[in-house]
Amino acid sequence: MIGKFGCCFILVIDLMLSGSPAHAMIDQVPREQDIVDLRLGQRVQVDDGTCPQGQIKEVSGARMGPNGIERARKCIPRKKK
Repeated sequence: MIGKFGCCFILVIDLMLSGSPAHAMIDQVPREQDIVDLRLGQRVQVDDGTCPQGQIKEVSGARMGPNGIERARKCIPRKKK
């Protein structure tokens, strides 16, 4: 018998392990044209050489516009491997 506390604990652990959808959707593509069906809140890194050395372009689904999802672009530090 698990009880209420045990069920809540299992649910919290399950949510922590599954992660949030926004974090799971970070991808990297070579060209911005390769991004299809960008969703609100989704972030995609674009390695097209338009940002300074040591940075990479991040394109995100920023807000809903009259023609669908509007994109925001910014250069962010490149993650070291």
